[in-house]
Amino acid sequence: MDLFSHALGALLRAVSELSDDDFAKPSGCEGWLVRDLVCHFVIDAQDVLITLVTPTADPVTHDSVSYWKVSSSVADDPLAALTVRLAAAYGEPWMLKHHVDDVGQAALRAAQLADPTLKVSTQDMVLCTSGYLGAYVWEWTLHHLDLVMHVDVAGPPASSLARCREMLEQIAGAFPATWTDTDVLLVGTGRRAPTEAERAELGDLAIPFVLG
Repeated sequence: MDLFSHALGALLRAVSELSDDDFAKPSGCEGWLVRDLVCHFVIDAQDVLITLVTPTADPVTHDSVSYWKVSSSVADDPLAALTVRLAAAYGEPWMLKHHVDDVGQAALRAAQLADPTLKVSTQDMVLCTSGYLGAYVWEWTLHHLDLVMHVDVAGPPASSLARCREMLEQIAGAFPATWTDTDVLLVGTGRRAPTEAERAELGDLAIPFVLG
């Protein structure tokens, strides 16, 4: 629960530090500018607010790790093109910054007030609130790395990076202990190709593209 707040709070601060020119720069998400990625944060925060008020009595089916699907492409995401069009509709960067802060701060407050044992339903899955918010540590942190790929603002907290590395290694297996958490996440999710030396260290370890 605390990591959710740390990860989202850091992301919102990073967005607040963006200059107008930064919004037109590429992000770490293929095909998306920074403005498109920030618009995606609005949608994410709205999803958190909706899910936290969607309780269920059904049994838990997923946790913070199994919530995520492993794939090799984001091309089939039907919301990707919609997000780009929606981001362009904001017109001025300050409008988008205001909206993401508005719904992002609401998501922070809702998470802090939530009962961690309450079961919630989303995308045909049932999770404890603590598990759902734990899953979003991955979302905020990976997309925070995407945000700072080509702009000069602060990156994700070390605690969030470490937790996301743990989550990834539960799916893919252990990465070399000498690798930084950031390198593990960038390479392990396909955001950066491994160097020849890194590939040799990986050996037979399969590298999935775990979507955020």
